[in-house]
Order: sequence, then structure tokens, then C-alpha cells
Amino acid sequence: MTNTTDESAEVGDDRERLRRAWRILSVVSLASVLTALGGSALNVALPQVVRQTHAGADAAAWILIAFQLTTTVLMVAFGRLADMFGRRTMYLAGLATYTLASLLAGLAPNAWLIVALRVLQAAGTAMLLTNSAALVTDAFPRSRLGEGMGVYTASFSIAQLVGPTVGGLFTEHLGWRWVFWYNVPIGLVCLVWGALVLPRGRSAGGGRGLDLPGNVLVLAGLGGLLLALSEVTRLGWGHPLVSGGLAVFVLALPLFVLREGRARHPVVDMRMFRDPPFALGTAASFLNSVARIGVVFLVSLFFQSVHGEDPVPAALKVLPLSIAAMAASVTSGFLQRRLSPRTVTVMGASLTTAGLAGLLCTISVTVPYASMAAFLVLIGLGSGLFLPSNTTVLLDGIPSNRLGIVNAMRLMLQNTGGVVGTAMVLSVITVPLPAVLHDSVFAGTLSQVSPAAVADLITGYRWTLGCMTAVAALNVLTCLGRRRATRTAPLDDESPSYRPVTGSRTAN
Repeated sequence: MTNTTDESAEVGDDRERLRRAWRILSVVSLASVLTALGGSALNVALPQVVRQTHAGADAAAWILIAFQLTTTVLMVAFGRLADMFGRRTMYLAGLATYTLASLLAGLAPNAWLIVALRVLQAAGTAMLLTNSAALVTDAFPRSRLGEGMGVYTASFSIAQLVGPTVGGLFTEHLGWRWVFWYNVPIGLVCLVWGALVLPRGRSAGGGRGLDLPGNVLVLAGLGGLLLALSEVTRLGWGHPLVSGGLAVFVLALPLFVLREGRARHPVVDMRMFRDPPFALGTAASFLNSVARIGVVFLVSLFFQSVHGEDPVPAALKVLPLSIAAMAASVTSGFLQRRLSPRTVTVMGASLTTAGLAGLLCTISVTVPYASMAAFLVLIGLGSGLFLPSNTTVLLDGIPSNRLGIVNAMRLMLQNTGGVVGTAMVLSVITVPLPAVLHDSVFAGTLSQVSPAAVADLITGYRWTLGCMTAVAALNVLTCLGRRRATRTAPLDDESPSYRPVTGSRTAN
């Protein structure tokens, strides 16, 4: 009788834990949709923002660039702070910051004030992103972690699907300010629900410190690199802003490595990269982002510049990718119950590579849309399988007091890969064309301005897709190498040195 009672109590505890985990996931997913939706909606509303605030080209570009730069460079610092002071506190602070910045951005009288408030929005987003996957990892039992991570990742695909529509509707019927204001009620709901649901976990407290010089070097070095890569296609490699940003990165990188090797509480514990699964997993995050980030832009631009279509119909033709990514993200968790996450990661990377290779081999003026859609579905399925499974592999088995910083490093490299991939796509695609036609390509009017130059643009597409396919293939090799690697050391900065691990939960 006693054994039966104990077993029943244990089953009840497991069910209650799972219910708590799904409640936590509901907070995390809703907040992820909120922040991702804001970016995709603003892309559509930006032309009206520019017209009504009388913004110049620099201000227009910085409305988008400032958010991306700030989010990426702050991730590591906020990941460390979350490990020190608690993920619940950091997450709720992020929601409050993002919501307040959205309210104020809708009231902004000029474009440069919007840029400043986008920086504040980005700070809130960084607080959220560095903690989201860590909260999910802490909440779910190992046997169900893949499902939770799949639903979390699918929330970003949902935002990609509905974001442009939301942006278009608000801009057309209510005005561009509502692209910011609609965030406020949703943000308040998330804040209240998060305060009720998120666990009051113990923080590391005063036993840890914050490496201020290391954080300054991260901000300077990574900020300089991302600034240079973001502006190179607009300003050129010889512009002082681009060359200066690269110079700051080159100077800050060795200083950062030296500092982290001596710091008592380093921003980035360089010992973590001695662990093969961690090093290869973070490299895979970077390579996957470089390879896939430009696909949506390239395909929508193809139908505008090559076929002369309007932006909305061209954007709709990319939807198969987002739908496939959302479906694959949701189902990846169930697939991980039969296959190891590392195997699913290899499958996802391989599907992405096959889709990019298919586009490379078939791209032409007369390529049927059905063929392109099929390859977009492959890329979407690959991305949807790769992202949650790679995140599961990286975070599963990490000590709770290191989840924040490890997840922040994953996201930092993933976002940096996105900037690198975007710069690569924008730089390579126009190489075969004369400089005078570059603006016509990005305006989507090349087929009207110079029909004869369309063939050269197709050549640029082939070069660009060739680069993306090569990076994707390298990612497959990286995932295969990580699949064979074994964790050799605990990723815990409490340990004085690296020792073999005997109990990692990550499946091989």
C-alpha cells in the first residue's frame, strides 16, 4: 500500500511539474511573438514612418539597425546578470522595458527619437531573449524538453507569418504609431501573467561578480563589427564608419581574449570552448544563421526585380518557408522522443543545404514558382528542425547557474551570423551589375529600368546562393562532428578546471 501511494504521489508531482512547465512556456512564447512581431510589422510600416517623420536615409536605416546591434551586443551582459540575480527578475524587467519603449515610440515626434527608443526596445528584448530558452530548459523534464523547445521556436515563425499583415493593416487603417502602440496591451498581459507564473528561483547572489572591462570590450568589439557589416553595403568598405568599426573589432578582440583569461568572473569563460559539443554547437548556430538568413529577402526581391511584381504578392510567395518552419518546429519535439536531438540537428542542417542547393541549380528568369516553393519548403523544414534541436543539445545538461550566459552566447553568435549573412547577400548579389544599377535592384525596379541587366542579376543570385550553400554544407559537417563528440568537461565556472563528465543528460 505504501509503495502504491508513493508512486501515485510521484506521478502527481510529475504532472504538476509538466503543467507548470507549459504555463511558463505560454509566457515565454507570447513574449517571443510580441517582440518578433514588432520587428516584422515595422518593416512594412517603415516607408510611412519615414514619410510622416520626414526622416532621411540615415535615420531610416538606423531605425532597423539600432535594434539589431543593441540586442546582439547586450545579450552576453544580460545573460550574466540573469545568472547572478535571477531569470524571473530579468525577464519581467525586459517585458516592462519593451512595453514602455513601445508606448513612447508611438508618441515620438521625429525619427531620431524613434531610433533612441528602438535602442531601449532592444535592451528589453535582449533581457527576454537571453532568458527565454533558459526558462524553458529549466522548466521541462528531459523527456519533454524537445517539445517545449519546438513550441518556443515556432512562436518566431508565427510572428514571421502574421507580422507583415499586422504592419500593413495598422499602417493603412490606423497609422504607423499603432505599430508600436499595439505592443502595450499585449506587453501588459505578458507582464501580469509572467509575474503570476514564472518561478521565484534562487539567484547566484553576491558570490559572483560582473567583469565590467570585459563587458566594455564586448560592446566595443562586437558593436564595431556589426556596425561595419550593417553599413558596408550602403557606404562601401572604404567609408570611415565601416573601416573604423572593423578596426575597433580587430583591436578589441585580442584584448578581450587576454582579459577573459585573467578575469576572476569572466564575461565569456573561454574554457567552455574546450568542450567539443559546446564549441561545435555554437559554431553551428552561427553557420546556420549565415546560410539561411537571406533567403526570404532574396526570394521576395527576385519576384520584384526580375518579374516586376509588387511587394505584397512577392512577399506572399515566401510564405511556404515560414509555414514549413512553424510546422517543423512544433513537430521537432515529438521527433526528438524517437531520435536524439543531435540526429535531428543533422537532419535539419541537411534539409536546409538541399533546399539552398536546389535554388542554386534551378534559379533562372523562367524558373517555375512551384520549383522554388518546393525548395523553400525544404529550407523551412530544415530551419524548423535545426533551431529547437540545436538549442536543446546546447542547453540540456548545463548547470542552472550557467544557463543564462550559455544561452546568451548562443544567441549572440546566431545574431552575429545573421548580420554576416545579410552583409554577404547584399554585397555579392550586385557584383555582376554596374554600380549605377544597384539602387534599382534593391528598389525592385531593375526589370523596368534595364531589362538587359536581369541576366547579370541572375548571375549575382547564383554567386550568392553558391556562397550560402557552401556555408550550409559546412554547417552539416559541423553538426556531424558534434554528433560524434562527447562532452569532456562540465560547463560550470565553479569548477577550477575541466574534468570528465559522467552524467550529462544530453543524448548522443
